[in-house]
Amino acid sequence: MNNDETAHEDEEPTLYGRLRRLMRGEPATRQDIIDFLREGRWNSVLDPDEVAMLQGVLEVAETQVRDVMVPRSQMVVLERDAPTAETLRAIVESGHSRYPVIGEDRDDVVGVLLAKDLLRHFVLAPEEPFDLGRFIRPAIVIPESKRLNTLLKEFRITRNHLAIVVDEYGATAGLLTIEDVLEEIVGEIGDEYDAQEAAPIQPLDDRRYQVLALARMEDFNQYFGCELSDEDYDTVGGLVMYELGRLPRRGETLAFAGFRFKVMQADRRRLHMLEVTREPAPAAG
Repeated sequence: MNNDETAHEDEEPTLYGRLRRLMRGEPATRQDIIDFLREGRWNSVLDPDEVAMLQGVLEVAETQVRDVMVPRSQMVVLERDAPTAETLRAIVESGHSRYPVIGEDRDDVVGVLLAKDLLRHFVLAPEEPFDLGRFIRPAIVIPESKRLNTLLKEFRITRNHLAIVVDEYGATAGLLTIEDVLEEIVGEIGDEYDAQEAAPIQPLDDRRYQVLALARMEDFNQYFGCELSDEDYDTVGGLVMYELGRLPRRGETLAFAGFRFKVMQADRRRLHMLEVTREPAPAAG
C-alpha cells in the first residue's frame, strides 16, 4: 500500500482509522475517545454500563463543581445553636452521614458534623451534657469553578467526604460530597434511604408525593386521576425533560397541568427521583 493510500485510509472516519490514530498516539479530544468507545462494534467487548463508566471518567475532568453540586436551597444543614432534640430530628429524618453546621445563616458555615460522632457520644457518654461545638470539624471550602477530577484528588488526600461550595463573592452556593463525584463516573449510588425498590409513587403528605422518574405516565395518570399526554414521552421524567427542553439539575422545578415537579435526584445523564406537588385548584370566580 503506498503512502497516498495510507493517508487516505487514515482520513476516513472509520473505526479502523480512528483506532490506528489512537494507537499511534496522535492527538485526540475526549469527545473523539467517547465516540470511539460508543462505536457499536464494541458491543461484544464492552457492555453499556462499562461504556458509561469510561465516558464518566473522561467527562469528570471537564465537569465543574457548579454542574453537579447540591444547590444552597437543597442543603440539609444544622444550626449551631439549635436545641439538641431539633438537631437529632434533622439527622434522623434526612439520613445523611455529614452535615454543614451554620451560625447566623447559610453563608456562615462554621464546620461539618459527622453523625457518627453524635452516635458515639450518646452511646459512650449519655449522661454528659451534649455540646454540638465539641464535634464540629473544619469545613473544606471550594469554588464553583473547581474541576471534579481535582476535587476527587483532594478528597482522597485529605480524607474528607464533603465540601462547601462558594460563589465568586464568597457566599455559599451549595455543597458537594465524594458520592456526588463518584456518581458522575459510575451512575447513581443507591442506599437504604433511597426508594428505588419502593412503589413508583409514594405520598409524603396530603399534597406532596415522591415519584420515580421512570414511573410510567399511564401509572401516573391512573394514580392521580388525570389525563396527561404520553404521546411524546413514556415516563414522568420524560415529561419533565420534554417540557423544559433539556435535562434539568437537582432542585429545579416545573409547573405543569396543575402539578409542580421538583427534581430531587439526578445526574448528568438522567433523572432519578422527583417530588410532585398537587397545586390547589383555582378558586371559582
